[in-house]
Amino acid sequence: MAMSLKSRIQDDIKTAMRARERERLGCLRLITAAIKQKEVDERVELEDAAVLAVLDKMVKQRRESLEQYESAGRSDLAEQERWELELIATYLPEQLGADELNSLIGEAVESVGATSMRDMGAVMAKLRPQVQGRADMKAVSTAVREMLNR
Repeated sequence: MAMSLKSRIQDDIKTAMRARERERLGCLRLITAAIKQKEVDERVELEDAAVLAVLDKMVKQRRESLEQYESAGRSDLAEQERWELELIATYLPEQLGADELNSLIGEAVESVGATSMRDMGAVMAKLRPQVQGRADMKAVSTAVREMLNR
């Protein structure tokens, strides 16, 4: 059986500690803290799908911060965010290509019988488990909106 995402992150923490990689260790600890917070809040042990949702949220936060730092001319902070973003992304599954994503959106629209923007929630609910961690949900939402407005 494949190693769970949480186990992989824990192993990477141990490796970073042994190698004395302080920055990497700090970022990995941020990831585990976010996962633990979610587990404590919901009183559950997170499965890989839920861990992916946490990582996806962290990636989104890093992207937003990166944009803000770059527009403010803070290249030092932007570089840190970019570095963390790349590290977190190593735990996400391979990203979907545009064609693959459009195909999944088309299938979801068809399967829920979506005909207008009123059906967007149903389409997104159908898509979320398939694309979580594999695509930027903001971009997915935009693509669904475009498809429903045709």
